[in-house]
Amino acid sequence: MKLTLSEAEEIVAAALKQGQGLGKALSVAVVDAGGFLQVVKRSDGARPLTPNIAIAKAYSSAVMERPTKMLRAWADSNPTFFAQLSTMGAQPIVATEGGVTVKRDDEILGGLGVSGGTGDEDQQVCDEVLGALGYQLQFQAWGGARNG
Repeated sequence: MKLTLSEAEEIVAAALKQGQGLGKALSVAVVDAGGFLQVVKRSDGARPLTPNIAIAKAYSSAVMERPTKMLRAWADSNPTFFAQLSTMGAQPIVATEGGVTVKRDDEILGGLGVSGGTGDEDQQVCDEVLGALGYQLQFQAWGGARNG
């Protein structure tokens, strides 16, 4: 199963509409399971760097197969390795809110990245849009983090 271009466009359109409802000028990106960009859009008034941030969030959530916020504990527990890892791919790997893996029937289809609001707002847009469109929002805990 693959994420189609029309599905990616539907996700982006819904996220931009959600951002308007919050009064936020957002940039939204969707990548496929390999991290390759399918769609990126920057709403009127969104800050110039937000498309790049949205792409990095989408990429990270796709190739790491977890929402970006789930990577934070790993990044915190092993910052040197995580910093090196973040430079290995086509985009930086980020550990922050606003990047969610696009998953259906337990299959990773891609990633959604949102930038332009606060981290919590970016995350809210991702979760609400993907949930409303019927994508899965449950992910196994990341095993890469060490505690203590």
